[in-house]
Amino acid sequence: MTDAQPGRPTENAMRRALKRARDGVALDTAEAAVLLQARGEQLRDLSASAARVRDAGLEAAGRPGVITYSRKVFIPLTRLCRDRCHYCTFVTVPGKLRREGHGMYLSPDEVVEVARQGAALGCKEALFTLGDRPEDRWPEAREWLDAHGYDDTLAYVRAMAIRVLEETGLLPHLNPGVMSWTDLQRLKPVAPSLGMMLETTATRLWSEPGGPHHGSPDKEPAVRLRVLEDAGRSNVPFTTGVLIGIGESYEERADALFQLRRIQRQYQSIQEVIVQNFRAKPDTAMRAMPDAELEELAACIAVARHILGPAARIQAPPNLVDAEYALIVGAGIDDWGGVSPLTPDHVNPERPWPHIDQLAERTRESGFELRERLTVYPEFIARGEPWLDPRLLPHVRALADPETGLAREDALPEGLPWQEPDEGFTASGRTDLHRTIDTEGRTGDRRADFDAVYGDWEALREQAAPGMVPQRIDSDVREALAQAADDPTRLSDDQALALLHADGPALDALCGIADDLRRATVGDDVTYIVTRNINFTNVCYTGCRFCAFAQRRTDADAYTLSLGQVADRAAQAWEVGATEVCMQGGIHPDLPGTAYFDIARAVRERVPGMHVHAFSPMEVVNGASRTGLSIRDWLTAAKEAGLDSIPGTAAEILDDEVRWVLTKGKLPAADWIEVVKTAHELGLRSSSTMMYGHVDQPRHWLGHLRTLAAIQQETGGFTEFVTLPFIHTNAPVYLAGIARPGPTTRDNRAVTAMARVLLHPHITNIQTSWVKLGAEGAAEMLRSGANDLGGTLMEETISRMAGSRYGSYRSIEDLRAIATLAGRPARPRTTLYGEVPAERVAAAEASDGHLPELLPLAD
Repeated sequence: MTDAQPGRPTENAMRRALKRARDGVALDTAEAAVLLQARGEQLRDLSASAARVRDAGLEAAGRPGVITYSRKVFIPLTRLCRDRCHYCTFVTVPGKLRREGHGMYLSPDEVVEVARQGAALGCKEALFTLGDRPEDRWPEAREWLDAHGYDDTLAYVRAMAIRVLEETGLLPHLNPGVMSWTDLQRLKPVAPSLGMMLETTATRLWSEPGGPHHGSPDKEPAVRLRVLEDAGRSNVPFTTGVLIGIGESYEERADALFQLRRIQRQYQSIQEVIVQNFRAKPDTAMRAMPDAELEELAACIAVARHILGPAARIQAPPNLVDAEYALIVGAGIDDWGGVSPLTPDHVNPERPWPHIDQLAERTRESGFELRERLTVYPEFIARGEPWLDPRLLPHVRALADPETGLAREDALPEGLPWQEPDEGFTASGRTDLHRTIDTEGRTGDRRADFDAVYGDWEALREQAAPGMVPQRIDSDVREALAQAADDPTRLSDDQALALLHADGPALDALCGIADDLRRATVGDDVTYIVTRNINFTNVCYTGCRFCAFAQRRTDADAYTLSLGQVADRAAQAWEVGATEVCMQGGIHPDLPGTAYFDIARAVRERVPGMHVHAFSPMEVVNGASRTGLSIRDWLTAAKEAGLDSIPGTAAEILDDEVRWVLTKGKLPAADWIEVVKTAHELGLRSSSTMMYGHVDQPRHWLGHLRTLAAIQQETGGFTEFVTLPFIHTNAPVYLAGIARPGPTTRDNRAVTAMARVLLHPHITNIQTSWVKLGAEGAAEMLRSGANDLGGTLMEETISRMAGSRYGSYRSIEDLRAIATLAGRPARPRTTLYGEVPAERVAAAEASDGHLPELLPLAD
């Protein structure tokens, strides 16, 4: 491997960069690359300014003069890996494991025994180290998992983390390599912190033959950065870091640190940054590479401190610094990482840990006190929700000093049950909000943690700007209109985009074409359903920036319904002719893992004939992660509990460019697609939706509609497409000055018409929303390609909390009047667009589809 480092910087360049560091001026990548080369007196100058930044951060954190460490055991769950990193001695092959008398994975008893021995020595952290998804490379790994009943390595990691919690009380810290967003949801409930080294952002070290990461799919920098972002979106306290000296240039090294700063600024989720120096090992492809020198390590620590700032926690492994503790402390670290009195560093087995007493003495010689922390840092313990799952709180509190959040050094871990929260379904909060939202309104226009739960608004504004610029449209609109009228299935993307931008006479013509297509496809009847919305809780910490419904549990407008109240609402709806209840709620951290099954079962037992249309794809993923089931198994169990179909909400815009502006922690587009496809395969049909008019553009609408059409061609599972205009009034992203104030009338007409055109002939029902558009607006959409008005709702909280002005229910007569405005007849339908039984029609007609005499419910 050739040396990628350029020549030394000029004296002037170094002098300027050092002065900017001393003055506390923000560095750029070029200046950071210069400072990374500081040595000798220049390094002492750089370290002094970095140490001042570190000291200010410790003062602000309430622990001046303290350097921390974690007393831990290492649990090498498996040494198999699908990657081929050229410097690694941790990873081995199945044959060697067999010859040494080892299994492909540590057995459960071996895992617990290591943890139990560590607990007896006062350790409080169990660091799980393992290779990335070995079952994808090694049949022996797949066979072991199958024989022991685990779907994949991460399922085994999760199970062993629970055993360690329950049988030893140690806090798991999981390092399973690259994780998807869904994997993070699976593992967050069983570990207070997770981690994965970024190592480097130098793509060439991964892509070019001979590079240290060549042939390792999990070492692509873009993949690893995505993991860090997904961890931030998921509110996971996350450990990461850089590995220096593996062939990267100083500019590439600086870029990795700036990428970490970008992610930390946006999500505040990186709890520590490890700066680790490469050490060549025998019997590896990189055994002849020179080690990263300690002055090089110190320079990188100091530059990291300047880039990441005083609030960052920066560590260097003490067994890799050749006893040069003062040099490393002086460069700006505030943590030594994990030190084990029991197990070796399995990644660097030739480097024994210093004795903790020795480490404390050497730290003291540099003017600092060594204090023990937990695997999760004090700042995250203090933040509480949503950073720590409720099931982990008893384990963390048993070991944490309530004043400092550091470890209680006299605490000996003891096993505690890992179990569902005690609250269960206890009615709490403003349970009459479904009614009083229309009379008293909401208490405030934003939740109490507005400035924290959504991430950094300024960073978000910068992120949003480039993608939100409208594209210039050069296509001939007349030609596109002719093609839409002749055969809409042959519209090109350019033609479709031109029509999505249409206005004036062109828009009128487009709506006429869509209306004709609607008439030819589904006839003139306007359909509607007698249904009741039941939003069983609005407590949520996901951080969707468009949502005004979600509340913290302590907010004045927060509520949770009991199972009995959910069932009562369903029974009331049945009495007045409903054929469906639509149930969705916030992602409440304290609801039990069986919550969704319990809700469906409660309705099914109380009202056997009711169609249960419930649980968005986000709720499906949440339920699966909390129960440890796969998406398929969870949906199968939900269906057995009484679920009949799912709402295709949580889609927003199926384009992650827009999605990550709209929401911090919601599921990625690919996961939404996986959920709805799996539901369809299991016979659970769904609606499909698109929320538009916020930070999106017509090109995003086009991509979204094309995606839905492709799914429908594959599964045939969508019952309808629902247009959801963005309600801006109380939406956080609008209050922060980033989103538009909802779609225009032009936008609404264009989206409705093009939904009809682009989804033809695959999705035949296009629904408009009277909740969001009102009677006149909905009638206009019925003249623009829509054929369905949705439901009577009876209660509606989500749009009303966002600021919709059109109420929470409509009578059957109201819905018929909207159809009349459009010059069309109306008729009821079922969820699946079938004929409504005569008995249901009669019950609905008798009550006119709403519940004034039955509300409010007694709490």
